[in-house]
Amino acid sequence: MPRVKRGTRHAKRRSNILKRVKGFEGGRKKLLKLAKTADTKAGAHSYRDRRNKKRTTRNLWQVKINAEIRKHDMSYSAFMGALKKHGITLDRKVLATIAEKHPHMFASIVKSVA
Repeated sequence: MPRVKRGTRHAKRRSNILKRVKGFEGGRKKLLKLAKTADTKAGAHSYRDRRNKKRTTRNLWQVKINAEIRKHDMSYSAFMGALKKHGITLDRKVLATIAEKHPHMFASIVKSVA
């Protein structure tokens, strides 16, 4: 049975790992053993933080809406309840954008539900 050499596969795998950890500090960017763990942890953190980003972004929308609605002497929860009661189906992302960039339009929305 002939001998099988796998040097090219090892080199390709190593270079792919080292490409992914390019820019890391110290041995984490050039030593394979450290680079593997750094790559694994970086992947886990990026997976987790993609979900956290959604959470914090929604929180920011709520803060923007609340800041604008307080100018009209109304609370955030009362405003959202009134929107639902009146059948206005604008989501928080759109409401936050309107509150930030078009306050006069947001005021008309508030008047329609108040």
